[in-house]
Amino acid sequence: MADKRMHVFVEGRVQGVFFRAETQKTANNYNVKGWVRNLYDGRVEALFEGTEEGVEKVVLWCHQGPAHSSVTGVEVKEEPFTGEFDSFSITY
Repeated sequence: MADKRMHVFVEGRVQGVFFRAETQKTANNYNVKGWVRNLYDGRVEALFEGTEEGVEKVVLWCHQGPAHSSVTGVEVKEEPFTGEFDSFSITY
């Protein structure tokens, strides 16, 4: 299976509900690398790299989010895989 890179923007009640921490946990469960961060406009932005299956599972999870979140929209952009990440981190 090919490697994949997806750039994701999540809208809704996604800040202050452990969205970043749970995204990191989910990404680690699927051996997906990259980062996640809050944006000033209230969205969460994330970049995922890994196997096609792993990345797709994390992106699918983003449509739901953690228990106290309320996702109203997810924008997903596929980008060329770079392999630049060694881990998954929360950035600020």
